[in-house]
Amino acid sequence: MSITGAGPQAGVRPKDRTHYLYLAVIVAVLAGVVVGLVAPKFAVELKPVGTGFVNLIKMMISPVIFCTIVLGIGSVTKAAKVGRVGGLALGYFLTMSTVALAIGLAVGNLLEPGGGLHLTAALAKSGHAQAAAGAAQSTTDFLLGMIPTTMLSALTEGKVLQTLLVSLLAGFALQAMGAAGTPVLRGIEHVQRLVFRVMSMIMWVAPVGAFGAMAAVVGATGTAALKSLAVIMIGFYVTCALFVVVVLGTLLRLVAGVNVFTLLRYLGREFLLILSTSSSESALPRLIAKMEHLGVSRPVVGITVPTGYSFNLDGTAIYLTMASIFISEALDKPMSLGEQASLLVFMVIASKGAAGVTGAGLATLAGGLQSHKPALVDGVGLIVGIDRFMSEARALTNFAGNAVATVLIGHWTGELDRERARQVLAGALPFDERTLVDAHGAEPVPAGGTPADAPGGARPEPVPAQGGAANAAA
Repeated sequence: MSITGAGPQAGVRPKDRTHYLYLAVIVAVLAGVVVGLVAPKFAVELKPVGTGFVNLIKMMISPVIFCTIVLGIGSVTKAAKVGRVGGLALGYFLTMSTVALAIGLAVGNLLEPGGGLHLTAALAKSGHAQAAAGAAQSTTDFLLGMIPTTMLSALTEGKVLQTLLVSLLAGFALQAMGAAGTPVLRGIEHVQRLVFRVMSMIMWVAPVGAFGAMAAVVGATGTAALKSLAVIMIGFYVTCALFVVVVLGTLLRLVAGVNVFTLLRYLGREFLLILSTSSSESALPRLIAKMEHLGVSRPVVGITVPTGYSFNLDGTAIYLTMASIFISEALDKPMSLGEQASLLVFMVIASKGAAGVTGAGLATLAGGLQSHKPALVDGVGLIVGIDRFMSEARALTNFAGNAVATVLIGHWTGELDRERARQVLAGALPFDERTLVDAHGAEPVPAGGTPADAPGGARPEPVPAQGGAANAAA
């Protein structure tokens, strides 16, 4: 399906001007901070600007997940392979969430950041409001909530778990259809290209959205909240950084032989986007595209990344543990280790499906405290002022965890093209920022063997550093 361009410029990659876009995002974030400090009332009025940009991104999430999972599963001839990848992914997510919980507990008990803070009536009221927003669901409600009203409503209501369910059903159905499903897969592949092109267009509004979002949060919180709560905020950021570099970095190096700093540099633009919007969801489409470009096969990316956004919440796990200990100490109502463990395991389970939603971590925290220890709900108001800044660290850590998980699962299943990954991380095969799609992704082929079935996706020969990916994706 590769279509080469015509004309004398067909073999030349168009000049990448997107680096100006991300420089503009940095300038916009700094300008937002300045406006928030100088004119806080005006800055707060800019909140709809940031919300509008995040909503533009969110409207693309369900189509991206649907296309990615359907293509990933539908292009594989053996369902057992999908089950192996999914089972391995869920096992890894559960293990790493447990590790993140343990680290958060250890750091929270070590720092004891809650002493000396005082709770006002206004803050207590805020805590109860968050508890209402995060009211815990029963297991039955949670499971029934995964079933959409219709197949199409799953793509329009923006509920990640519903989209996952419909995508899995459609992918397995197309897989069972064999050759008869090939035209549908090709059609979905074209839709995916359309969706990613729309995403690349939306990204040009990122500086405006980043300015509005940052100005609003700085204008609303000022510096008072940052000063009084610096210990927990700094401690949380340091803990998240150590988790990514030490825990995930060591695992990535020992298992896949990949340097975590090189991988993080490759995803630098995505981290900047998350930092400016405080939502890892804003970078989900780009993570899918970049992991395929890196050399992880389409089935592994299609299963691991969307599932990880609901079940691999390392940053959220660390946040919930540290914040709970902080609140209990601030209210002079410390929890025993047993209480901490039962409360936080419940919170991690309750948070599934909320990844990427700004403020979801705070609502989950309040809802969990309301369910397990109502006496602590008042204390949620203590961290409302800085939750927006902690939300950024949660989102960055969740995103890094999902990127590392995709590479590791690709390696464990033999679906990682190591030579291509080496070239991509070295900068020899640049990512096409115009389309977010490149030519190496395997085309769906009817039963009898698909390119995605072979180790590493059995891709075509690596495209040259200049021109191949961009032109083939045109």
